[in-house]
Amino acid sequence: MNRTMSALFVVAALALTGCATHSEPATGTNTPAAGFPVTVTPTGGKAVTIATRPTHIVSLSPASTEDLFAIGAGQQVTAVDKLSDFPATAPKSDLDAYKPNVEAIAARKPDLVIVYSDTNNLVAGLEQLKLPVLLLKAATSLDDAYGQLALLGKATGHSAEADKLVGDMKSQIADVVAKTAKKPLSYFHELSADGYTVTSKTFVGQVYGLFGLRNVADAAGGAGDYPQLSAEQVVAADPNLIFLADTTCCQQSAATVAARPGWGTLKAVRNGNVVTLDDSVASRWGPRVVDLVKAVAAAVQKAS
Repeated sequence: MNRTMSALFVVAALALTGCATHSEPATGTNTPAAGFPVTVTPTGGKAVTIATRPTHIVSLSPASTEDLFAIGAGQQVTAVDKLSDFPATAPKSDLDAYKPNVEAIAARKPDLVIVYSDTNNLVAGLEQLKLPVLLLKAATSLDDAYGQLALLGKATGHSAEADKLVGDMKSQIADVVAKTAKKPLSYFHELSADGYTVTSKTFVGQVYGLFGLRNVADAAGGAGDYPQLSAEQVVAADPNLIFLADTTCCQQSAATVAARPGWGTLKAVRNGNVVTLDDSVASRWGPRVVDLVKAVAAAVQKAS
C-alpha cells in the first residue's frame, strides 16, 4: 500500500471508528409531518428530494448517526452501520460502511439512506432502486458541520431542533474559546502511532486554530492534509502539546509516547502535556465537537 493510500485508509478508519464514553443525548419526540416534500442539497452534491417525512432511516455514517439522535430524529432511525457506536441506543446492525451492500441496505426497506462515502458506486445503486440517499462527506469546517445538522433537520422534519442545537453549539464553543487565554504553543495531533497526523486545513485542525495553536505538521508542505511525519520530524519540532486520537483503537497513552526512542525529551512529555482524546470525539464532526473544544481548552490552560 503506498503512502497516499495509507493516509486515506487511516483517515477513513478514524472517521468511522472509536468508542464513546459520554452520556447519551435524548432522542426527543417526533414533530408533525409538515413541510414535505423537501429538497436538500449536500455540500458539493446534487439536490435530493424527500417525498414524505422518513420513518425508516438507515445511516451508514457514525457522525450522521450522532447528528440524527441529537436533533430528535432517533425514533425514525431503524438501522445504523456496525461502527455507529454512539448513542448506545442506536439500532446497530451488521451493515458495513466500508463494504456497503446495496441489497442488504434495501432489505431494511429504508425511506432515506445516509452514507459517508460513495464506495463501489453505492449512491447510484441505491438511486436505481428509487431510494433517497444523502451523501454527507466528512465536514471540512465547523460551518460545514453545522450545515449538515441543518440539512438533516430539514430532511427529517426536525429543523427547529437542529437550528437550536447549532445555536447551542456555537454559543458553547464561543464561550469556551473566549475564556481560554491564547498562548504561543505548538502541537502535534496523532492519528496513528506511525506518524499520520492532520494539518490546520482539516476540520480538527481548525478546532485547534480557534485557540491560536501552531500545528507542527503544517511545515510538511506538499504532503496533503493528512501527512505522515517521521519520528525524527516530530522530535525536531518538539511540540508543546501532543494530542493522541489513537487511544482506543491503538492503546496509545502518555506512557507509550514517553517510551518511544527520543520522545522522552520532548517538552510535551517532560511537562505532562500529552493529552489523550476519545478517538470518536476527535474524529467525528457531530455535536460532540463541543467536547473536543473543551478538551483542547483544558490542555491549553494547563500548558505553559
